[in-house]
Amino acid sequence: MRDLRAAALAALLILVAPGGAQGGSFDYYVLALSWTPSWCAREGDARDAPTCAPGAGVGWSVHGLWPQNDDGTWPEYCPTPHRNPSRAQTAAQAGLFGSGGAAWHQWNKHGRCSGLSAPDYYALTARARDPVALPPLKDLPRIATETLRKTILAANATLAEDSFVLTCRQGALDELRLCLTRDLTPRPCDARLAARACDRHTLRVPPPR
Repeated sequence: MRDLRAAALAALLILVAPGGAQGGSFDYYVLALSWTPSWCAREGDARDAPTCAPGAGVGWSVHGLWPQNDDGTWPEYCPTPHRNPSRAQTAAQAGLFGSGGAAWHQWNKHGRCSGLSAPDYYALTARARDPVALPPLKDLPRIATETLRKTILAANATLAEDSFVLTCRQGALDELRLCLTRDLTPRPCDARLAARACDRHTLRVPPPR
């Protein structure tokens, strides 16, 4: 029953997909990695999200792997010949995305546009995330934005200054967004994405729960 409802919703969303984009038609990927404690304070606590529970200890987590275009646009909810993932398949991705529901949402909104099957999309997301070294940021209530950028660059030899952006909301660290070719090699971000970089000199860093 859930699959039937999901399929009906997906069909409706395809009708309103921007530009009627087809799966596999895009220029590069954005790997979005969220600082979960900031999301918890902003939204997750109100949702009683498990990743925000005391003792969860979640810092960085995958928000998604997003098809992106060089002009700063991106496809969403694309038509695809591939089957939707099962509940078991999405639940198995909770360690990567934070929850099975988040894994389903990322497939439905972005994974369809990759041109891949759901299992292959999830596997590619894991491959994109695995080599990225991220600072733990524990016991660090504030950090200079430039210091964080330099720390990330020093820990990831393949990254360049123009291949990632840091975003913030309400003065708090929000996300690290990495720009990757379709074979997951770092590349320059498009100008519109680069313009979304945080302009704060310092960032609040809420601690993991």
